[in-house]
Amino acid sequence: MKIPITKPYMDACESDLIAEVIASGWVTQGPRVEEFERVFAEYVGAKHAIAMTSCTTGLHAALLAYDIGEGDEVIVPSMSFIASANVIRHANATPVFAEVDRRTFNLDPNVLEDAITPRTKAIMPVHQIGMPADLAAILEIARRRRLVVIEDAACATGSEILWNGVWERIGKPHGEIAAFSFHPRKLITTGEGGMLTTNDDQIAERHRRLRLHGMSVSDRARHGASKMVLEEYVEVAYNYRMTDMQGAMGLAQMEKLPTILAKRRELAANYSAALAGIEAYEPPYEPPYTRSNFQSYAVGLTTDAPISRNDLMDALLERGISTRRGIMTSHREPAYADARRDVKLPITERASDQTLLLPMYTQMTDAEQRYVIDALIELGTKS
Repeated sequence: MKIPITKPYMDACESDLIAEVIASGWVTQGPRVEEFERVFAEYVGAKHAIAMTSCTTGLHAALLAYDIGEGDEVIVPSMSFIASANVIRHANATPVFAEVDRRTFNLDPNVLEDAITPRTKAIMPVHQIGMPADLAAILEIARRRRLVVIEDAACATGSEILWNGVWERIGKPHGEIAAFSFHPRKLITTGEGGMLTTNDDQIAERHRRLRLHGMSVSDRARHGASKMVLEEYVEVAYNYRMTDMQGAMGLAQMEKLPTILAKRRELAANYSAALAGIEAYEPPYEPPYTRSNFQSYAVGLTTDAPISRNDLMDALLERGISTRRGIMTSHREPAYADARRDVKLPITERASDQTLLLPMYTQMTDAEQRYVIDALIELGTKS
């Protein structure tokens, strides 16, 4: 068998909607993007959803919208895709790398107080591979210390958190703002693309300007006006617009989201049940206050494992099974060599080095998953 790490779940629905957009002649940000924003906002329970070119540009705009820049610090886990740290530097602020919880790989609230300095302006928790961070604990500290919370929810579409006894979707938002990704490795995809969600009217309006070169009025408003409208450019900004073809694709993907979520949770349960009795492996931990979407399934290798993580990945690949290394650590990348000497993150480094991501996709058959599980058991029990 050839088992990919993942693949998007798409059919004629996406292509039909995209074809309609092309036929309409309005292919940049327009009516389909507006509809996608409305559907996404309703789904997560947010007042506003603002479509962006990516989660990365969304996070960058979020930092700018809260006037975070030179001289400011933002606390963020190093154990995350490098974009989480990069956007802080793009805003001319300084990322302060903090330790993660050993079991969830999410930002550990217990380290936040020590990481906060007079220059700290924000905390950026990352909902790692779909597993919600401990927002209640993080927000308690942030509110007390008057810090902004910007949620990196790139992987968390459909994930839920137990909030005051009620299950609520990530993106409501619980902090000031949350940013999502629609990259092909996420649950739903628009090829590239992202979304911001917030309940703050002024912040939402500023984001709409920041994505449109700082323009005071949108293209849609100008073209729909009965009288001439002269726009102004009220601040130096960017072109972070989503196309209407992507918006149409997003609408089709939202229809599929319940099916995608159910399948991924089923696959995760199958993996966990099969690997629970194998001493070499440590299945992911899902805290009782979370419902992960299992954007990825990260299995850890224990000290009893008879094979190294990299050798295991090679052996699986020889069997046609694609995997990926555990979540990267930004502070160990060459781009952050200047930060490395000042950072000590043993839990982060071990979690990254001793985990791998297993194949998971909506179209995965029982036979395909069984093939992966059998290979893992064989390789994990060799003496």
